[in-house]
Amino acid sequence: MAFSAIFYTSSPSLTLHCKTHRPIFSHAAYFSKSLIVKASSTLDYSKVSVDEKALAPTKTNNWQWKFKDNTINIYYEEHEKYNNDSSKNILMVPTISDVSTVEEWRSVARDIVQRVGKFNWRATIVDWPGLGYSDRPKLEYNADVMEKFLVDFINAPDGPINGLENDLVVFGGGHAATLTIRAAKQGFLKPQAIAAIAPTWAGPLPIVFGRDSSMETRYGLLRGTLRAPAVGWMMYNMLVSNEKAIESQYKSHVYANPENVTPDIIETRYALTKRKGARYAPAAFLTGLLDPVQSREEFLDLFAAMEGKIPVAVLSTEGSPKRSKAEMEALRGAKGVSKFIEIPGALLPQEEYPIKVAEELYRFLQENFDSRA
Repeated sequence: MAFSAIFYTSSPSLTLHCKTHRPIFSHAAYFSKSLIVKASSTLDYSKVSVDEKALAPTKTNNWQWKFKDNTINIYYEEHEKYNNDSSKNILMVPTISDVSTVEEWRSVARDIVQRVGKFNWRATIVDWPGLGYSDRPKLEYNADVMEKFLVDFINAPDGPINGLENDLVVFGGGHAATLTIRAAKQGFLKPQAIAAIAPTWAGPLPIVFGRDSSMETRYGLLRGTLRAPAVGWMMYNMLVSNEKAIESQYKSHVYANPENVTPDIIETRYALTKRKGARYAPAAFLTGLLDPVQSREEFLDLFAAMEGKIPVAVLSTEGSPKRSKAEMEALRGAKGVSKFIEIPGALLPQEEYPIKVAEELYRFLQENFDSRA
């Protein structure tokens, strides 16, 4: 999530004038070269949506993630058409941002699970710790913490995915996609396929201002201020937790079409910023602590590590901010990317254009799993 603001703290060395952008998967298939697809259709996807009556999850629950001395309630939803043990499973992981939420994936989940094909698909959507409807303790959030959570959620014997971790497809937006691939490269996860939707790796400030020592010092000061008891809430309320700021962000770069930003979206996202502990994870994201890698070269290396192991689809968006779009474009034809698709949208296409995203993701599933039936 981005914002326009001037940050001032008691330290004169921290003055950031910025307009930042949120930059806010053995059953392997083998590919000798990438397939690049330019998605097109006569449908106006800004006018199409999944039946709202079908959005309610089949099941909602909380899983207790034990991390160090903390027990953190993690919110997740399950969407399925039939209660069928033979269903294949998808984990959908929200884009990391200050208003990250399972809601961004609901329409896509309901579309895919209602489709009739060779497989019945079941979808689980999970909120990150510190974000969405999960607990938001005052942790030292960083990329390693988020990766460990994702690995634990999938692999834990008492977790919702228990027994399915080797028969799982993962769809992730933004940083979530890159964290998933990082975990897969290290062997912590072994999904059957991965789809990266508008993938990113740099937080809002680092992608604009870089990561030299001077800027890292300023990021640290800003992060410390946002986490402080009183002034932290005041700054967070000024920069993030107000409806005008959220609306401006959505209209400028989160959505491609400002007309798709409804009052209901702004109201629900604003409510998320008022949850207890809401500022801690966003403070880490904003200042780059949740970045899975530190450079484009490392970003490309993650995807290259998937070559010959699992199919990876990248859904790049036509209306992403310039810097984020450049990182997505670097994956076009890149090693390890088995399919590159350009779709409408900006940084949150799964929420703005769910039917189009569901259509492309379902086609990806068919291409890689129907032939194995």
